Amino acid sequence: MPQYVGGDITEIVCKHSLGTFRFQAKSNESFTLNPGGFRSNDDNNAITGAGEMIDQINRQRWSLEGPVAVDMASENEAKNLPALSKVAELGVWTISMISGVVYKGKGKPVGELNWDTNTSQMALKVSGSGILEKIE
Repeated sequence: MPQYVGGDITEIVCKHSLGTFRFQAKSNESFTLNPGGFRSNDDNNAITGAGEMIDQINRQRWSLEGPVAVDMASENEAKNLPALSKVAELGVWTISMISGVVYKGKGKPVGELNWDTNTSQMALKVSGSGILEKIE
C-alpha cells in the first residue's frame, strides 16, 4: 500500500574534504527535490512535417532547493556555503525527511547565497552529478 507522507526536512548534511557541514531546514516550509537523470524535452515544435515526434532527451542535474536557517553568530552558512561553492570537488549531501526517508547525492551549492537578516533564513539550492538516490 502506498505511503504519502510529506513534512519537514529534518537534516541536511554535506560531507566534504573541507569538513562535515550541517544546515537546518526551516520547519513547515516546502522544498523542491529534483532527482535528476534523463528528461524528454517539452517542445511542441519537436515534430516532423509527417507528424512524428522528435524525442530530444537530455540529462539534468539533481537538485534540492528551499529555505534554511542562518546562524549569524557561528557564521556556519556565511563561511561554509561560499567555501563549498568555490571548489570543484563535490560533497556528498544527505537529506533526511521527517518520514524517515533519506536521499543522497554528490553536489555543491549553486546560485546566489543571500540571507535575510530579519528572518535569519536564506534560500539554498544544491545541485549535482548523477541522480539523487533514496538510501533509506
